[in-house]
Amino acid sequence: MNRLADANSPYLLQHADNPVDWWPWSDAAFEEARRRDVPVFLSIGYATCHWCHVMEHESFEDPQTARALNDAFVCVKVDREERPDVDGVYMAAVLAATGRGGWPLTALLVPNTREPFWVGTYLPRESRGGRIGVRELAENVADHWRQNADGVRRSASELAGVVRQMAAPEAGDALGEPEVEAAARALLRRADPEHGGFGAAPKFPTPHHALFLVRRAALMGDAALARVAVAALRAVRRGGAYDHVGGGLHRYSTDREWLLPHFEKMLYDQALFAIACAETAHATGADDLRAAAESTLDYVLRDLRQPGGGFASAEDADSLNAAGEREEGAFYVWTVDELEAALGADDARLAADVWGADAGGNYLDEATHQPTGANVLHFHERRLGAADPLAAPAERLGLDPDALRERLDGVRARLLDARDERPRPLLDDKVLADWNGLAIAALAVAARTFGRTDYAEAATEAARFVLREMRTDDGDLLHRWRDGEAGIPGLLDDHAFLVWGLLELYQTTFDPAHLGAALDLHGRMRDRFEAEEGGYYLSPADAPDLLVRQRALDDGALPAGNSVAIFNGLRLARLTGRTELEDAARRGLRAPDVVREHPAGFTHLLTAALFAEGPTQEVVVADGKGMHETAALLAAVREVYAPHAVFVLRAPGTGPAPVAELAPFAEAQTAVDGRATAYICEDHVCQAPVTDADGARQSLADAVARGRE
Repeated sequence: MNRLADANSPYLLQHADNPVDWWPWSDAAFEEARRRDVPVFLSIGYATCHWCHVMEHESFEDPQTARALNDAFVCVKVDREERPDVDGVYMAAVLAATGRGGWPLTALLVPNTREPFWVGTYLPRESRGGRIGVRELAENVADHWRQNADGVRRSASELAGVVRQMAAPEAGDALGEPEVEAAARALLRRADPEHGGFGAAPKFPTPHHALFLVRRAALMGDAALARVAVAALRAVRRGGAYDHVGGGLHRYSTDREWLLPHFEKMLYDQALFAIACAETAHATGADDLRAAAESTLDYVLRDLRQPGGGFASAEDADSLNAAGEREEGAFYVWTVDELEAALGADDARLAADVWGADAGGNYLDEATHQPTGANVLHFHERRLGAADPLAAPAERLGLDPDALRERLDGVRARLLDARDERPRPLLDDKVLADWNGLAIAALAVAARTFGRTDYAEAATEAARFVLREMRTDDGDLLHRWRDGEAGIPGLLDDHAFLVWGLLELYQTTFDPAHLGAALDLHGRMRDRFEAEEGGYYLSPADAPDLLVRQRALDDGALPAGNSVAIFNGLRLARLTGRTELEDAARRGLRAPDVVREHPAGFTHLLTAALFAEGPTQEVVVADGKGMHETAALLAAVREVYAPHAVFVLRAPGTGPAPVAELAPFAEAQTAVDGRATAYICEDHVCQAPVTDADGARQSLADAVARGRE
């Protein structure tokens, strides 16, 4: 066992018995490299990364390759999910040098400065296909370092200079309507009209793009934007990138058609997809997207929920196949014979017809790219303009769509039982504060949108877990919890995403404790991460082990924490009336030119800018003597799709309300004549109070409509 044996990260523990003499990221590792006068070989990945497994098996488990690495370098292994700040620095170097990133990430570093002089991603053991092999790299670099270490250091300094320049771009003018419109038009141009989603293969879900478009569509009355958003979400749900047996979506599609996925399942993908589907269903009435949100969250609650209420990070792409060999997708794919064994002949034919399975198979061997006989289940007919994906197969089969749906529910349940007999993929069971914040947000949004009290309860339990188990005695947030141990100081994303979740949870349950916790964490975040010129750094100022502090603005698989933090500040200002929060958020909207040059890469930041442009609505419901009246008022205003509204519930009676300590403006908004009362305000200007549900609904709808004028 090497030094990783004492780690708590599932990814690091996977490498604890490698013959490579791995060190964790630490000052001691770099001191050892300085003592030996050798570079650092940095390898970054995560527990459910398929190509990380491949590189480990080919190179890190091979004694001869390990010996070459140990002789030439001090080898350092990093879990990018535990240390996204470290990963972010060297991924920026990879992107600057090669134009394309990914994991595993490989970098060679100068030991005394931690500057990279060579960067890449996956490397084979021996050189092939234009990729240098690990052994050849070790031998070449060892020779080059001995002969020209000063030249290597100069090269590293040049690349590090580019990374530093990328890390904190200078602020520019405030973002507004021109940039928002440019992003919307850019996404329309990139939209795939036939298969849905954006761009060519590989295709990622990017639900924050759909969320931006559906909000823009509602505020502008632009049906074209809404259609693109709906089609993008439907494409994921109906293709092979979605798990049609167990629910939940896979990491991405390797093809344009959303048919063949990369099979790992990430918590953040589930959460963001569920948020986008729930909100788009609310905005457009697309009931199939409600079903998509619910089946995704049901998967999260069934398979990722941990004792205590937190959520595990991910499930692996790989598992053991019938021959006992590790294979990507083995848990998820089906041969026709396997379908028949699980279902019987009649239902197997039905499943194959609806979900596009055949004897030849549609899943291709990774090496030969030939069909394997196995099938990735997907809706064989995926017309994205049709609200019901079962309408066409039902017509072809001479069945009523509802009858077909009911029959498929039984088929799906039996397939799930049969699949549960297979070896499961690895569960990365660490609980991350940032990804759990997203899961809390998703459950809370779906709870209030669909009236699902079970989702609200699950979100509350998860929030309670993170706030209880993942903070220091002083209340500072920690990043990771596993096996009863919390650790790693919280980063920007931990604070920003958890505040997002708490804001959604408050507006679902109206427990003032959630709003209070959001305010506290947002304040701590500003103290540790806020940049003097506006916006937020990924890491705190006192992080000594980083080459550079990054201020990342662009969205990737997740929205940038910087953008989420800015949006949180704007919403908190509307919820509490604290103008200093809005002032800080608006400073963050003074963005560099790169946002104007490539606006579609910054959709969550522009969603915040859209909110800042306004108008916004503040809805206060004062609880009366009867909870039934209050519930009716809340249900009525929630029927209105109002993406720029915030909601406050004032406690019953005429005395001080607990929430008024957090939102002082609500103290004067009391129940009229003891009846539940709604106050609809537009940018802090309130209309006359309303005590009937129809009047409250219409008042908010009118306010939203005025915003489109």
